Amino acid sequence: MKERTVTVYRTAKKTVDEFTVPYNERTTILDALEYIRLQKDPDLMYRQSCHHGSCGTCGMAVNGEFVLSCIKRLADIPEDQAVRIEPLPTMHQIGDLAFDPAEFFNEFPDDIEYKRVSEVNTDAPVPRDMEHYERFESCIECGLCVTSCPVTEDWMGPAALASIHRMIEKNPDDADTWLDRAADKRGVERCTKDFSCSRVCPTGVAPGKRITLLGSMIKKREKARASEEKPE
Repeated sequence: MKERTVTVYRTAKKTVDEFTVPYNERTTILDALEYIRLQKDPDLMYRQSCHHGSCGTCGMAVNGEFVLSCIKRLADIPEDQAVRIEPLPTMHQIGDLAFDPAEFFNEFPDDIEYKRVSEVNTDAPVPRDMEHYERFESCIECGLCVTSCPVTEDWMGPAALASIHRMIEKNPDDADTWLDRAADKRGVERCTKDFSCSRVCPTGVAPGKRITLLGSMIKKREKARASEEKPE
């Protein structure tokens, strides 16, 4: 196997440590971190779980790019470039590359639904005790969209707003309730339409597009209400 030098930011020590790791064409950034923790520095801290881009826990910055470390491959970084691994900058750091996601999670409405009707193999027979097959929503709550967003204060964030838009898609009869939430002063009006949230999303949720659609829906509702209030 080839070898590659990577640098890792250590939050507690506020230093950058350098490590040499073996790699091949399939080695991911997370694989490299696992090697470092198991073979060189057992104190290295980072978050991980599924290792295949489904759980959203291993987000970090690699050469300034916000990625899931379990699907970012070392071989995709040109050999003439350094490999710099850092924590997501706007998250609450608890050690090295690990962050506490509580503040991010708390922005999601408590009553959002996490499952949707599956659009895969729709012709497949369904068991008698089921109406249809379901799957989890595409958002894996990794926080990459939030940390890439230029708005960092007084803002519920792109992930939470995207979830509100999905609820309207699934429950259009409740649209007014959800639009009230999106129209909050910490909601849609804070968006600067940078769309970095959509560019970094690993699952194609397109939060920026959904926030734009929410804004259009809010304006349409305001226009309709104003029209209703005009005297005949």
